[in-house]
Amino acid sequence: MRRAIGPKLLILFVIGDILGTGIYATTGQVAGKVGGALWLPFVIGFVVAILTAASYVELVGKYPKAAGAALYTQKAFQVPFLTFIVAFMVMCSGLSSASAAARAFSGDYLAEFTDFFPPTLIAILFILALAALNLRGVSESVKTNVVLTLVELTGLFVILAVGAWAVLTGDGDPSRLGEFQAGGTGYALITSVLGATALGFFAFVGFEDSVNMAEETQDPVRTFPRAIFIGVAVTGTIYVLVALVSSLLVDYRVLEGSSGPLLEVVKAGGLDFPPKLFALIALFAVTNSALINIMMASRLCYGMANERILPRALGRVLPRRRTPVVGIVFVSVLAIGLVSTGEIAGLGDTTAFLLLCVFAVVNIAVLVLRRDRVEHKHFRTPTALPVLGAVTSLILASPLSDRPAHVYIRAGVLLVIGIGLWVLNRAVMKARGEG
Repeated sequence: MRRAIGPKLLILFVIGDILGTGIYATTGQVAGKVGGALWLPFVIGFVVAILTAASYVELVGKYPKAAGAALYTQKAFQVPFLTFIVAFMVMCSGLSSASAAARAFSGDYLAEFTDFFPPTLIAILFILALAALNLRGVSESVKTNVVLTLVELTGLFVILAVGAWAVLTGDGDPSRLGEFQAGGTGYALITSVLGATALGFFAFVGFEDSVNMAEETQDPVRTFPRAIFIGVAVTGTIYVLVALVSSLLVDYRVLEGSSGPLLEVVKAGGLDFPPKLFALIALFAVTNSALINIMMASRLCYGMANERILPRALGRVLPRRRTPVVGIVFVSVLAIGLVSTGEIAGLGDTTAFLLLCVFAVVNIAVLVLRRDRVEHKHFRTPTALPVLGAVTSLILASPLSDRPAHVYIRAGVLLVIGIGLWVLNRAVMKARGEG
């Protein structure tokens, strides 16, 4: 592949990959879990993201290839089924993320323009439109991603400007910043904070996708450490500030009741910024997130079919467009099922749960692969960081985070579908004498 991505473009790519649906759509649901102390889950999520990002940085420097978590899992454990599960979980996380974006698109941001059609119908049509674009061969260059990133950032800077104006004019209620929904102390408070952090972590996902650009990046061994750490730090700082502003200006109960929580912040601020313009920016942001995730999931499905770990039919492409038609149809059907049965919070939490499981495996893989020496120098994270990364990922993925049962059921159903395809593929290959 052509190494066309330099250090600055990679930083913007990482930032653009992280920004999007999470902060624009789930801020209110996080507030509903924790209360006015909305900033705290984002601070904790930032720390967890940095721990796992350090593991990805070491591994992409050590193995600058474009297969991400699946590559690291296979190298560390040499168990093809585990590698498949990790790859399929990554694919499903993209689908649940795109589905959360579809739900966000059909909610209060769109209601600024029209509320004539049922939200579920809009979300399904949204997925179908993305599938149609995908079938036509949509391939956004990194430079286009930069433009999209700048638009998304503009919306968040509007929120920060609203917050700065509120502080200068004495508006807002600072007492909300220390207000916990559960009240008091003890187990209820811990579980509410953990639950809010697990959901809020959805806003941080995306940096793990950037390692798939390793073969198209100039000097990836040196470029990735700086790009990933800066990308996570910039987005984490913005998220915490946006959370502070949101809680300062809007009661957490109002935020919880909105599928467009940042629109509530704009309306509550003293600046005369047109709500419709902000809603348009938000719609653009969630659309971009959904399109990127649908494309990622369909290409991963196509890649697994070509590697013969999913049925070969999923790798078929349109003759003229050269797009993975069966893979696109397959992931779109799954996404439609998700948007028909889940809301923003549940779908975002499903994304976070799937990736937290993957992150736990990646953090352990770093430690296992310390025995595998490579000739070139690369970033090496302190041993304590992947250990803490694995522990914190497992805690946030566990029932300790007070995650609703339907999130585990949804993730389980997706995995059962994947395992069924794996078993079917193995049976067909055995019948043909291929494995």
